[in-house]
Amino acid sequence: MSVVSEFRSFIAKGNVIDLAVGIIIGGAFTGIVTSLVNDIVMPVVGAITGGGFDFSNYFIALSSAVTAPSLEEARKQGAVFAYGSFITVMINFVILAFIIFLMVKGVNKLRAMEEKKPVDEKPAPPPADIQLLSEIRDILKTK
Repeated sequence: MSVVSEFRSFIAKGNVIDLAVGIIIGGAFTGIVTSLVNDIVMPVVGAITGGGFDFSNYFIALSSAVTAPSLEEARKQGAVFAYGSFITVMINFVILAFIIFLMVKGVNKLRAMEEKKPVDEKPAPPPADIQLLSEIRDILKTK
C-alpha cells in the first residue's frame, strides 16, 4: 500500500474527521468564551466592585527595580508575579466548564426524553421462514 493511499484511508476514517470538526468548533468556542468573559462578565464584576476593576494589572514586583503601575511596564523593568492574569484565566476556565456542564446537561435531558418515548407495544412479526418453521413445528406436535 502506498503512502498516499494509506494516508487517504486514514483521513477518510470517521474519527479523524470528527476530531477535526471538534478542534475547529473548539477554536470558535474559545472566542465566544473570551468575549463572554471580557465583554459581559468582567464589566458586571467591575460594576459590583465599584468600577474599574481589572485583574490583568494585578501583580507583585519581585525586584525593587520594578516601580511601574501597569503590568506591561513592570515586565519591562524586571521580574513580576502576575497573579491577575492567572485569576482571569481561572475565571475563563470556570465559565467554560459551567457552559460545557450546561450543554452536557441539556444533551442528557434530550437523550432521556428520547428514551422515554413509548415503544411499539407489539413486537415485530417474525420473519417468514421462522413463521413457517413454527407452523411446521406446531403441526408436528399435533400428530
